[in-house]
Amino acid sequence: MINLRRVSASRHAVWFPLLGLAFFAGSLLPSLQTFGTQFGGLPSRPFDALAVAAVALQSLSLAAARRWPIAVLALVTAGFAIDQLCGYHSFAGSALPVAVLNAGWRADRGRRAAAIGFTVAYLLFVAAFPLRGGGEPAAGVVAFYLSLVVVWGIGAWLRSTRAAEVERRRRVAAETRAAERARIARELHDVVTHHVTAMVVQTESARYLTGDRLDQTLAAVTGTGRQAIAELRNLLDVLNPGAPPDLGLDTLVERTRRAGQPVEFTEVGTPAESGAAPVAYRVVQEALTNALKHAHGSPTSVRVRHGEEDITVEVRTDSETDLVVGGSGRGLAGLRDRVDDVGGDFSAGRGEDGGFCVRARIPA
Repeated sequence: MINLRRVSASRHAVWFPLLGLAFFAGSLLPSLQTFGTQFGGLPSRPFDALAVAAVALQSLSLAAARRWPIAVLALVTAGFAIDQLCGYHSFAGSALPVAVLNAGWRADRGRRAAAIGFTVAYLLFVAAFPLRGGGEPAAGVVAFYLSLVVVWGIGAWLRSTRAAEVERRRRVAAETRAAERARIARELHDVVTHHVTAMVVQTESARYLTGDRLDQTLAAVTGTGRQAIAELRNLLDVLNPGAPPDLGLDTLVERTRRAGQPVEFTEVGTPAESGAAPVAYRVVQEALTNALKHAHGSPTSVRVRHGEEDITVEVRTDSETDLVVGGSGRGLAGLRDRVDDVGGDFSAGRGEDGGFCVRARIPA
């Protein structure tokens, strides 16, 4: 698989050396030698060995612009000063704003010192022209400096934008990790609470049973424990890509019945493989867990309808007990967050007939 980030970094790494070579080659072309920057009012003079050195400083230094932006800015500035003070006015002078932009954008440290040093060097550069018989009007001096300040500001803006994007990605990654931890915590809570509650209820009832009824109850406890282990293994498999766990509502309801809870189960429609099915399973599981815990023995009905656009779940218990679990924020209270995460609707409370009802609509 192609690493797009590495390809992009390689492409940007080549860009500066190619630009430097273009400036260097363009400066040596006779047709472009008169198109360079002219500052200071000195007459143009033919190229010599010093001119080639000044051009090399301004252009070839750009090859290291990504790694050492401040050092490259200093080299390009020195080459530009030689270029203008000697009257070469080469095409490579266009590399100066590139170096300024790059320093404002990529320099991680020493940006303030670099800005102050560049300003001092510019003042010394301007003061040297009268000594060589030249001079730039005050308006030109100020305009040229302000143009470089604007270029530096653009680089600083690019830097702040990049930093903001890095911070946004870091924050999104942290929020994603927190949400995943919360989701796994809810899954663990649902699995452990449901099966352990069923085992506790079954074990308590076994104290008053004998004979075949006792054997059946102990077998149900064993089966519930095995189911808990299987679901925990399925939850751990989330860390690896693989087949989704077998989330059978029939099995869930049957195990709840074996724990002593009379449950009437109705399922309409054909279950489809979607992200809504595990959420619907957890809603039914948590509602039945709370019915076992707080309304053991009360008639309970489970109705699940599989539609093309959503899955609706309704779990009703004929009990006067308030089944909403508080405390840690998990349980039925945590189901609201689980359903909200997928854009669904959730409610839990007293029904019109006095019983307790849990309803959920999960988009498919």
